[in-house]
Amino acid sequence: MDEKITELQKMIDESKNIVFFGGAGVSTESGIPDFRSQEGLYSQEWKYPPETIISRSFFDHNPKEFYRFYRKKLIIKNVQPNITHKKLAELEAAGKLSAVVTQNIDGLHQMAGSKTVYELHGSTLRNYCMNCGKFYGIDFIAESGNTEEKLPRCECGGLVKPDVVLYEEGLDDKVINGAVEAIANADMLIIGGTSLVVYPAAGLIRYFRGNHLVLINKSETQADASADLVIHDSLGKVFEQIEVKV
Repeated sequence: MDEKITELQKMIDESKNIVFFGGAGVSTESGIPDFRSQEGLYSQEWKYPPETIISRSFFDHNPKEFYRFYRKKLIIKNVQPNITHKKLAELEAAGKLSAVVTQNIDGLHQMAGSKTVYELHGSTLRNYCMNCGKFYGIDFIAESGNTEEKLPRCECGGLVKPDVVLYEEGLDDKVINGAVEAIANADMLIIGGTSLVVYPAAGLIRYFRGNHLVLINKSETQADASADLVIHDSLGKVFEQIEVKV
C-alpha cells in the first residue's frame, strides 16, 4: 500500500489540472449512510422500496410518505467534512484541483471549502417552491414534519420540493455540461468512493483523456481494469497520507 500511496503522490505532484469524481463513499466517513452497502438505505425495510419512494412519480402521488422517508433518512444534520473533503479543498486552493464532480447531496464539499463543485444529483440544502420558485433551507423541510398535513408548504401555498434529482428525473444540463468539460480538460482524474453503477453519472468518466486515471474504492469497480492506479481502501486512509504541495 505504501508503494501505491507514493505513486499517487507522484501523480498528484506532476499534475496541474486534477478533477475528483466521487460517490457515497466520500461521505460515509462523516457518518452519512450510503445506499447500496449491506447497512445502506436500500437494504432496510420500508412500506415501499426506497428506490420507489424517491422517484418522481411516487413524490407526485404520495408526497406524505415521500417526506416521511426523506426527513428520516436523507436529512442528516450536524455532520462535518472529513479528511477527504478537506484535502480536496486544499488541493483546489493550491491550484492543483480544478473541480469536484459529486453524486452526493450533502453539501460537505462546499462546507470543507471547495469552490467548484458539480452536484450531479442536487443538494438537500436547497429546496424550492414548485409554484413560485422561492428557495428554502434544509430546516424548513425538516420542521415540516411538525405540521398537521406534514407537507412543506410555501407561504404562497405551493409544495416545496428538495432540489435533488429523483429517479425518473433528468440531470441538470448546466451541471452535466460543466462536469463533462472539467473531466475532458483534466490531466488527472481521481475516482473515489463510488461503485460506478449509477447512470448517467458513471458514464461521465468516459470523457477523460488525460494522463492519470486513479480508482480509490473499498471494492472493485467496472473501471478498475482501465485505471493507471487502483487502491482498494477507504478514502480517508488514503488522503490522510497525501501531502498538498503548492
